[in-house]
Amino acid sequence: MLRWPALVKQPAVWRWMEGQFSRMANLGDTVAQSFYGHLLLYRGSGMGARQEGRRLLQLAAQAGDGKAAYQLGLLCLQQSPERAVDAAQAADWWLKAVAAGHPLAARKLADLYREGGPGLAADAELARQMDQRAAESGL
Repeated sequence: MLRWPALVKQPAVWRWMEGQFSRMANLGDTVAQSFYGHLLLYRGSGMGARQEGRRLLQLAAQAGDGKAAYQLGLLCLQQSPERAVDAAQAADWWLKAVAAGHPLAARKLADLYREGGPGLAADAELARQMDQRAAESGL
């Protein structure tokens, strides 16, 4: 249905689709958790929707979804009223994303290891390893 923009722009159809994604995410479908989590995080109305989006992304990432783990790593490096920047947590999420085959996570992780950050000391050897991993994946 997402391939038909005219259909997706219909409010009733969009509410129905959101309901289906929500239902599948609550049933534990990792793909739905990842997609609906991204949707709520970036298109949701209000703080509650964004928090639910983050929760769904965490569930998807813990189930092995590389895109969700990558996104959580990015969120860890953003200052917010609820959370301070945590480079060590970002590195943990990006390691999960790399393990799931996300190539950009290896590049970001190499940069993070090279520069260090709040809660994470710089490590040239780990940066080199992640650069190599990113190169192997085509970046």
